[in-house]
Amino acid sequence: METVAVVLEKPGQLALRTVTLQEPGADDIVVDAVWSGISSGTERLLWAGRMPNFPGMGYPLVPGYETVARVRQGAHDFAEGDLVFVPGANCYKDVKGLFGGAAKRIVLPAARAVKLDGIADAEGILMALAATAHHAVAGHGASLPQLIVGHGLLGRLIARITLALGGEAPTVIETQAKRHDGAAGYAVVSPEQDTRRDYATICDASGAAGLLDTLIPKLAKRGEITLAGFYEDALSFTFPPAFMREARIRIAAEFNRQDMEAVKSLVANGTLSLSGLISHHASASTAAQAYEQAFTDPNCIKMALDWSAFA
Repeated sequence: METVAVVLEKPGQLALRTVTLQEPGADDIVVDAVWSGISSGTERLLWAGRMPNFPGMGYPLVPGYETVARVRQGAHDFAEGDLVFVPGANCYKDVKGLFGGAAKRIVLPAARAVKLDGIADAEGILMALAATAHHAVAGHGASLPQLIVGHGLLGRLIARITLALGGEAPTVIETQAKRHDGAAGYAVVSPEQDTRRDYATICDASGAAGLLDTLIPKLAKRGEITLAGFYEDALSFTFPPAFMREARIRIAAEFNRQDMEAVKSLVANGTLSLSGLISHHASASTAAQAYEQAFTDPNCIKMALDWSAFA
């Protein structure tokens, strides 16, 4: 079985080509992609060759962990035609699958797929990052943030989920003026406009490694900073300001199934909207140009690839 897939041949070199799929097992489903998203965080690091070493790393590889697909061959409680979210797959014989979701046809364990009842097709690609945002602010030991750093897609989702969970309207700091728009029920300001120094909870969604010395002075006594981005550079901070505040630093890692189900519930009951977050759409047939734009255009909050050009 073969499929068309996005393949990162090596850093900076991306192609759309045919790859060979592994045969599905008894517990696997086979799906056909409808939409897939491009991550401007982790996938950009893969594209640039700066991704820290992970199990399964290496080139050539199929990126992608934000795919909406229709079930072609079902298993367990998945039937043909079901709309599902696919958080990546490792189903290729001749290329690596990290993260493996940017392909027309995908084989994956049924247990990894999530049904998307009541969620619009394209908006379904946001489920992974929405679940990541939920994990950052509502996962084990988490507190809803009063300050969010970064108004990219993750920052916007963290702000929306904070409001959906009943939190006070957070302040969002964003250095790029072009990204100040799109706020829904909260304020976005430049760093110099935020003079507050008593935040109990701060969530960084920027992925900028050098911000801790800027954020720690904004904390109240025993305040907490949650690191929700992915940091390619070493993190460090000056100790005395953190010592005086008894600051806590928390790392939010990968989302889990409970976060995904919680996001689905928030969308279903109308407290969380995923609309207006996908800024760009492109055909998967123009994947090379779409990936480059997603990684280099500050106006591109989220790029969605349409797979309808491939049967």
